[in-house]
Amino acid sequence: MHEQLHPSAVTPSAWVTRFAPLIAAGGEVLDFACGSGRHARWLAQRGYRVEAVDRDGIALQLLHGLPKVHTLEADLEAGAWPYGGRSFDGLVVTNYLFRPRFEPLLDLLRPGGVLIYETFMLGNERFGKPSNPEFLLRPNELLQRLAGNWTIAAFEQGEVQQPRPAVIQRICAVRGQPGTLVLP
Repeated sequence: MHEQLHPSAVTPSAWVTRFAPLIAAGGEVLDFACGSGRHARWLAQRGYRVEAVDRDGIALQLLHGLPKVHTLEADLEAGAWPYGGRSFDGLVVTNYLFRPRFEPLLDLLRPGGVLIYETFMLGNERFGKPSNPEFLLRPNELLQRLAGNWTIAAFEQGEVQQPRPAVIQRICAVRGQPGTLVLP
């Protein structure tokens, strides 16, 4: 029997649930640095084929045997990049930032692929961890990194109170998607 997980470990982010419908129905989604797999589980229940990757093999065990979920244990910051030659219809990243892998991560999205990214930014140090600037986005950093061949569906940054007080930045963007998006 699995130990009881804290609700924030199993409840998907409202940002992810809001924008996931932009991902092609039944598409292949990478849940990058997935932790306990709350988004992988939620996406698979909605018909997406999900690859959940994290360095924590114990957390990944919670996902073993779930339909439409494939897990990969990998150190995402050191060693060989585990995704050479791969591409996805959707990419979900929450509560994670490692700038040296940001560009290879974006390259994993197919044209029309949807990026849903949400993590902490400068100012979060007053609420606790993460507090190291290496793991905190700078103001407008996600917007700046996606300048060019991306259509920004939504962008927010600032202080939030739920699920706990934090300073966050989040974006939903479509790769190479010109024109108007119909937002959920």
